[in-house]
Amino acid sequence: MRIRSVAALAGALMGLSALVLPVAAARAAAHGHPPVVVGHRGAAAYAPENTLASVDAAHRRRITWVENDVQRTKDGELVVLHDTSLARTTNAKKVFPDRSPWNVGDFTLREVKKLDAGSWYGARFKGVRVPTLEEYLDEVEHNGQRLLMELKNPELYPGIERQALRELRDEGWLNSSHLTRRLIVQSFNADAIKKVHRMNPAIKTGFLGSPSVADLSKYAAYCDQINPPHTAVTPHYVTAVHHLKGPHHRRLELYTWTVDDAKSTVRAAGLGVDGVISNKPDVARKALHNAGY
Repeated sequence: MRIRSVAALAGALMGLSALVLPVAAARAAAHGHPPVVVGHRGAAAYAPENTLASVDAAHRRRITWVENDVQRTKDGELVVLHDTSLARTTNAKKVFPDRSPWNVGDFTLREVKKLDAGSWYGARFKGVRVPTLEEYLDEVEHNGQRLLMELKNPELYPGIERQALRELRDEGWLNSSHLTRRLIVQSFNADAIKKVHRMNPAIKTGFLGSPSVADLSKYAAYCDQINPPHTAVTPHYVTAVHHLKGPHHRRLELYTWTVDDAKSTVRAAGLGVDGVISNKPDVARKALHNAGY
């Protein structure tokens, strides 16, 4: 009896899986594709965020898309760093104890390059440096990856939009293949995205945040994506975003952040999002695969 009961239970579970996975797969088919998985700040769960080591950590896990944050030094060089201050992710407090609050814009590139941007994360990353945007682009290119580039706090760096586009152009990132398949520029600052779109309308752009449904049409004039935190995503909001077309006359997309566990990933996919941005992109990808996407 016990053997028959176990066998019956196993059969029931297999039957349930057979039902659930096709439903998920059908849902993905209805949306045209499974959500794109983007490595947040590279692959920030596995290496110091926004460093070349983090880009490579994503690459080793076969993650195609990576996200980063771009700011500017005192002497006008573009660097990849998330925080306005160097304090959290470098040893700036130790090297420059009298330079509080250690804002990126108060240091020259030469000074920034003196800092250790890896030891805070783990001893094996000792000596990792803050990359320039040029170095970061070169690494992403070398790995054959794609870039979701965020202009971070652009209000602090007048003209950074034009400078970033010039850097992208000089590094070959504004040719047709990159523009159509490998580059998205996003920001929390709507004015910055408007400027990017005005300067080069061919660039795919995204707004970070959750505009009201009533305001979405305004953003659709210059944004291809609306990218809210995953806690703000609802079926109604996804539908409202998808109802509009962006500046390239394609349906607005929605990439959501920061999604670091299987349950949240599958939930977001079920809502119809077009992309998930994750510190653990391999976990997100596996969750989607297991759910039939």
